[in-house]
Amino acid sequence: MKVSTVISTRARWVALAFAFTATVINYLDRQTLSVMAPVLLAQFHISAETYSQIIFAFMLAYTLMNGVSGRLLDWMGSKAGYALTMALWSGAEMLHALTAGALSLGGFRFLLGLGEAGNYPAGVKVITEWFPPQERSLASGIFNSGASIGAILAPPLLAWIVLSTGWRAAFLVIGAAGFVWLAAWMAFYREPESERKKARQVPLRLLLRSRFLWQFTLSKVFSDPVWYFYTFWFPQYLKVVHGFSLRQIGETGWIPFFTAALGNIAGGAVFSTLNPAAGDAATARRIAVLMFSALMFPAVLVSGNLSAAECIGLISIATFGYAGALANLLAIPGDAFASDVVASVWGFASMGSGIGAMFFSLLTGWLVDHYSFHPTFVLFGILPVISAWIVWKLPRQTPQDLAFAPEA
Repeated sequence: MKVSTVISTRARWVALAFAFTATVINYLDRQTLSVMAPVLLAQFHISAETYSQIIFAFMLAYTLMNGVSGRLLDWMGSKAGYALTMALWSGAEMLHALTAGALSLGGFRFLLGLGEAGNYPAGVKVITEWFPPQERSLASGIFNSGASIGAILAPPLLAWIVLSTGWRAAFLVIGAAGFVWLAAWMAFYREPESERKKARQVPLRLLLRSRFLWQFTLSKVFSDPVWYFYTFWFPQYLKVVHGFSLRQIGETGWIPFFTAALGNIAGGAVFSTLNPAAGDAATARRIAVLMFSALMFPAVLVSGNLSAAECIGLISIATFGYAGALANLLAIPGDAFASDVVASVWGFASMGSGIGAMFFSLLTGWLVDHYSFHPTFVLFGILPVISAWIVWKLPRQTPQDLAFAPEA
């Protein structure tokens, strides 16, 4: 093997390691409020309704900024763009230590949402720049598994920090981790030579002409709310339906996120198996999305008539399926667009994700209040099937007329 090839291979995996670690930090930052909510709500006398508005402030900023962050990353390039987004959200995380009440907490969560919106467009861009199409599903799965790892680590790590030094220190420590990442990124990461020479000025009007873009965005409206449902509502479901104590929730709440981490790797492995028979990477990825989305459908059986263990098992299968599908969804923009526009595509599509998350979160609360948790599991078992069908029907011809088709 040539020395240049070895160096290139090593550089690819270094780039992936940076994207994975950034996603772990991203989810640690995101989960700090969830873990410390009982402490903060009691100290500042914040009601449940006000708390929901604080969460909404984060989701609103995250949704709006996704469309901006993607364009910004394509214009600035992956190195400068990823550095900027990490600095923004890490700084916002540390500002939470200054919280003096509901208003300031909501403002800091809004700032956090603005910064965190750049992580996924940046990670997708880095993977598209460094990995060939046949390796992108596996690389995307590894990158996205950082979300599951962050969600697993957050409760014990944050609880230990809070009990040891207080809740303000927890925000400072997790925020500081982002700046450690930033220092390493600036010191060691190098963009591929081909990317440094590119002009990053694809007109927005050309991008918005793409039917692929709008249809892919629609698929995200139905797919990503599933993850937000399991992330935000699973502990409450265990408490309300199965009578779990906080200790029992802590002992079992990590299981669906562990299976999600496995799903990320499985998504890449299944794609690698399907690719030779499918004939092209784009078709293999779509088949994988269909297969993993089907695994989320059995969640419709989750109800109070089943034991807690059976319900946790069904939910864990669903999160496994979601992560496996997402590992392939993350790579799909690179099948149709060049690397200097994929961040814009993913950022725009993630606006659909945020809109869907906000709408279906409100619908979830209404269903739970007026009926029970059972219809919500039916809903979030059906939505992935709708999303997978939309992905399968994505235009087969890449938009070469838009002057930003993918590299060969």
